[in-house]
Amino acid sequence: MTLTPDRLERFARHIVLPEVGGAGQMALTDAHVVLVGCGGIGSPALQYLAAAGIGRLTLVDDDVVDVSNLQRQTIFTPSDIGKPKAEAAAEWVRRFDLGLEVRAIVQRVGIDNVAQILAGASVVLDGCDNFATRLLVSDTCVKLGLPLTSAAVGRFQGQVANFAGHLSDQPCYRCFVGDAFDAEDCDTCAADGVLGAMVGMVGTFAAMHAMRVLLAGQAALGVPQFGTLQLIDGLAPSMRPLRIAKDPNCKGCGSTR
Repeated sequence: MTLTPDRLERFARHIVLPEVGGAGQMALTDAHVVLVGCGGIGSPALQYLAAAGIGRLTLVDDDVVDVSNLQRQTIFTPSDIGKPKAEAAAEWVRRFDLGLEVRAIVQRVGIDNVAQILAGASVVLDGCDNFATRLLVSDTCVKLGLPLTSAAVGRFQGQVANFAGHLSDQPCYRCFVGDAFDAEDCDTCAADGVLGAMVGMVGTFAAMHAMRVLLAGQAALGVPQFGTLQLIDGLAPSMRPLRIAKDPNCKGCGSTR
């Protein structure tokens, strides 16, 4: 597969970067990203994944657009209120770039459909809003041998990390949070509040982190940093890395699973 002249022009600023180059742009064009959650994190992440020319996008969300989403979920407009987020997000992609393949899945990720939804992904980017789904997605990525980019935000705090728990020497998301968060309940933006720009910062950083995975072996930017959590403090502001150890007893990726 080669890039047509119009695609070469569109992605010229990537191609001239030595850390990406033509081979890297081709890797992005050939990639398939499954985005779990099209809300606060998923919305800005999707904008930059699409802008990077990710060739195939699967968008998963069972929620509908609400007026309160417009403060931070930047792909939606008032005319989208009441529409399924996944479908509205897919419409945005089609308007933005007809050269991308996009699929909307208006379903909640569950034990019965998660493997089918994630199958075939080059990387899964999880920006959903509850631990039960995050852990299910992580466990399934391990079983399917898929890399995972996990991103979360609350108030002025963000977390982004790449995981490859299917590899013998790498932790999974469950190694990080343990088993105590399998419940559906968690803190919510509605209750605690969140700064829209903070969500954008985390979402775009997550998109860049996912691209590191996609560029591995193809370009200098392709250093996935698996198992290193980036803690983002929007108040300070600051960012610091935290290395996560693989738990040999982890029921998601450990030797006893």
